[in-house]
Amino acid sequence: MKILLINPPRWNELVGKNPSIIEKHRGFNPPLGLLYLAASIKKNTNHDVEVLDSQPFKWTYSQLENHLKGKAIDVVGITAMTFTLIDAYKTARLIKKLMPDTQVILGGTHVHLFPSETMNLEGVDYGFMGEAEFSFVKFLKNKNHLPYKDKIPGLIYKDNDGKIMRNDFVPLENLDEISFPDRNLLNIKYYNSLMSKGTLSTTIVSSRGCPFRCSFCDRPLSPITSRFRYRSAKNVVDEICECIELGIKDFLFYDDTFTVNKKRVLEICEEILSRNIEIRWDIRTRVDTVDEEMLELLKRAGCVAVHYGVEAGNDEILKVIKKGFTVEKAKEVFKLTRKVGIETLAYFMIGLPSEKAEDIQDSFDLAKELKPDYAHFTIFSPYPGTELYSLGLEKGIIKKDIWKEFSEDPKEGFKIPVWEENFTRDELYEMIVKFYKSFYLRPSYILRRSFRVKSKSEFIKKARAGLSVLFMKKDKIDTLR
Repeated sequence: MKILLINPPRWNELVGKNPSIIEKHRGFNPPLGLLYLAASIKKNTNHDVEVLDSQPFKWTYSQLENHLKGKAIDVVGITAMTFTLIDAYKTARLIKKLMPDTQVILGGTHVHLFPSETMNLEGVDYGFMGEAEFSFVKFLKNKNHLPYKDKIPGLIYKDNDGKIMRNDFVPLENLDEISFPDRNLLNIKYYNSLMSKGTLSTTIVSSRGCPFRCSFCDRPLSPITSRFRYRSAKNVVDEICECIELGIKDFLFYDDTFTVNKKRVLEICEEILSRNIEIRWDIRTRVDTVDEEMLELLKRAGCVAVHYGVEAGNDEILKVIKKGFTVEKAKEVFKLTRKVGIETLAYFMIGLPSEKAEDIQDSFDLAKELKPDYAHFTIFSPYPGTELYSLGLEKGIIKKDIWKEFSEDPKEGFKIPVWEENFTRDELYEMIVKFYKSFYLRPSYILRRSFRVKSKSEFIKKARAGLSVLFMKKDKIDTLR
């Protein structure tokens, strides 16, 4: 069989968290989920599998159609997150138009959140909930045998009477058993981020799930992502070595919280050092899961930046969103990280529940006081599957189940909800522009960053981003559709 796995175009993505100018410079990450799936199919079947990522090429649907015309494909798998649903839906319909007999399967976090709605979309034959590296292989081996389908974990399908059936799934426990993402299936030169230094880069995932209970996140309420599981240090570094053979030297660990287990973090660092590997890598984590010993070893092993989710500028709002740490802890850890010599990125949100103007000012002030090398400011949106979305519906701040309606009929022009308790959408727009300009256009910040640029390509990339911030206007923030 011929299997095609597609990362759809990115023309209708609901990227309402950020100004469009910031989105413009974020770069592209490889679709690791598809690459994991492809590697498992190649290892466990004799099927021919191809991965198509249309995003780095900025393909239109006409270009995608021209690429697919005349192809004979048996099964197409499409990545579907809620924020990419419009494009996933358009891609599914395009596949059915070109290849009516091809079976189209959607997988991803959206399918888990809205399984029935997914199956009722035009052009969708099957859905997969949960982790599908092994269950998708079972499906391919038995896809023509309906009685067997109830034994495939996470599969969503329609029976002979058209009734939607959903199979239970169990989160994978031994992540070392999963094949590494097959990066050979894509041209790696198209993947980089704003923080990379001009070398080939990739994302890597060393654990799955997050044990923390932040109320703005969908992780705590999911049976998969609420369970923290991790790969062994040897397994992680083996993948790094495989990437090095491809010429990749720059890594972003895309774990939800990389430093949950201190022992494992130290083991990964020691494994990198024992093999004399020279790489640059970033991690994403929380300020209450690191200490000086860990940071020093991370630095020795090549970690150059830590992305910390701070989110708010005072303890009252941090309690509202259940972050579980204090502003003082954030100050302590940012100072410690600077002392060790690792760069920092601080994430903040504005427009959180119960937040007033003085609370948002606290966030602005804290962002400057922490002295991060980069700051990322977003407008809070109550996402599906989160505690705060349910609270918004209960309190009437969100007037109707807007995400469910969108999932049933994903149309262009959909507006991501914001928490309009104390501020309007337009007021939040204006504040986020002010926030970016007041942080990045300070002479002290520009001077400090200019001394750290290592290459001409890095200078050009960051100069373009800086000019974008300079000319950012409220009426150009068009991504909160």
